[in-house]
Amino acid sequence: MPETFAVTDAVELAVVERSGFVESRHAGSAIVLDPDGGIVSAIGAVDAPILPRSSLKPMQALASVTAGASLEGAHLAVATASHSGTDRHVALVTDILNSAGVGEDALLCPPAWPGDAAARDEMTRELIGPQRVRMNCSGKHAAMLLACHANGWDMATYLDAQHPLQVHTREVVERLTGTKITATATDGCGAPVHAMALSALARAIHRIGASSERSPFALHRTAGALVRAVREHPWVIQGPGQPDSIVTERLGVFAKHGAEGVMAMVAPNGTTVVLKVLDGSNRVGVVTALTLLVRAGALQAADVARTLGELPLTVTGGGRDVGVIRPTV
Repeated sequence: MPETFAVTDAVELAVVERSGFVESRHAGSAIVLDPDGGIVSAIGAVDAPILPRSSLKPMQALASVTAGASLEGAHLAVATASHSGTDRHVALVTDILNSAGVGEDALLCPPAWPGDAAARDEMTRELIGPQRVRMNCSGKHAAMLLACHANGWDMATYLDAQHPLQVHTREVVERLTGTKITATATDGCGAPVHAMALSALARAIHRIGASSERSPFALHRTAGALVRAVREHPWVIQGPGQPDSIVTERLGVFAKHGAEGVMAMVAPNGTTVVLKVLDGSNRVGVVTALTLLVRAGALQAADVARTLGELPLTVTGGGRDVGVIRPTV
């Protein structure tokens, strides 16, 4: 298994400032593509392999749909979501499972508490423990089960790397990235996650974000529908008060973060940014990506500034604001 880029190959992306003192620095790599897919800027080791984690979900969702999972609107959006487990998210996932003729126990993602505080508190009051359907990847897994149902594939082994669905998914990933997969790991939800260069991930996310529902190619028509579904139902992609949902609703971007410091965004005009924070922190991904989109002329600085005010970027001390998380790219 190859390793991601070294510390010496990383570039500072953002800092945490407390009372005028920089107490933490986050380094990584980032790449920006213009609306036509050309490289605007490349920071750090963008050709070194990374694990995209949940930023791979748009490709996995497209694979499930092109394999036969019939999804649209919010149900399509939840297939690519890292959702916060609200009751509304659970309802969407349950609908998909019902279409596949299975229950929650068919999901092979691990049981989890919802990320949404209100949902978690309600479960605690009702003495309900962690559930598979509340796990943030359950929409992706439900879509995979629906694809298996459509083809008569075995549902008990749908996460195996040699399962027909996972073989098809790998082919879709290779088509969108334009590269061959040479290393595969197991994601936190149990699904295969494929290593790829940050530049390859950016290429795939750009192709998805720039796809048209009028394309002669089924994969690109589905990609166009996926992006529209997320933009029309921004609450689905993560959840109320969550960064991906906020920036999608406020700025019209297609935003998909991944664990361990991965962030992918496509602006309305097609400009794309993908980054990886080397230390795995997710707290600087959104602000750094938005800053790079502003610099590329894809978003207005004033609009981004208003949106950043809704994100958890403030450093507190003694119950008051004393600093901020800010980009340095």
